Amino acid sequence: MSGYAFAGSRGRLLFERNLMVYRRTWIIIFSGVFEPLFYLFSMGIGLGHFVGRVPGPGGRLVDYSAFVAPALLASAAMNGAMYDATNVFWKMKYNRVYDAVLATPIGPVDVTAGETAWALFRGFLYGVSFIVVAASLGLVESAWGVLALPGALLIGFAFAGLGVAASTFMRTWQDFELLTLVQLPMFLFSATFFPISTYPHGLQWLVRFSPLYHATQLLRALNFGTVDWPQALDVAYLLALGLLGVYVAQRRLGRALLR
Repeated sequence: MSGYAFAGSRGRLLFERNLMVYRRTWIIIFSGVFEPLFYLFSMGIGLGHFVGRVPGPGGRLVDYSAFVAPALLASAAMNGAMYDATNVFWKMKYNRVYDAVLATPIGPVDVTAGETAWALFRGFLYGVSFIVVAASLGLVESAWGVLALPGALLIGFAFAGLGVAASTFMRTWQDFELLTLVQLPMFLFSATFFPISTYPHGLQWLVRFSPLYHATQLLRALNFGTVDWPQALDVAYLLALGLLGVYVAQRRLGRALLR
């Protein structure tokens, strides 16, 4: 068990290494904050002016901008975590960062912990930035909204684990197109911009398996104060995905780096 307690704190060293690398290129991280904000102002506020009110959690009508905001927060946490998690591929295949790292007491478990923590941190930054803007626009509808930040942290963990695990399966940079092929439809069709009731019945069941759908449902419930037992399922689903991703990544990184 002690080997997994943040890998005896050695994973922290890899986290600090990433922090030092990005302190001179912070604009790369900062630029990613704007993508969900562009969607919020264009789709949520711009298009929302014509859409009006839509059915929200519990069936009550809510402003379209307030309906979209939690989904975009979930997407921001997802994108932030995925961007850095998939960088593991470049560090392993091209930059050969881990060849030098493994010459130290740091092992594959430490690499998994450090990279997952860093990806989670980036997703957390995106989530915090979006929450501040959404709150300033009056799009937080309930006191439960204060829990959106730990909710975004959980979402970041789920996608950080999945992203690091996915990176271990990539063979060439062209494989990133497959990741986009999954991530983009998930962003568009996880009840992000429209209530799930507007989808065909068969598609609704497919959407319910999407991690982003559960992330969106969790944050919407918190935003509107309609928290109930389904949110426990959302939390369990996201936590299980994150833990599964970390487990798969640790096993595959161990085989890839020590062979």
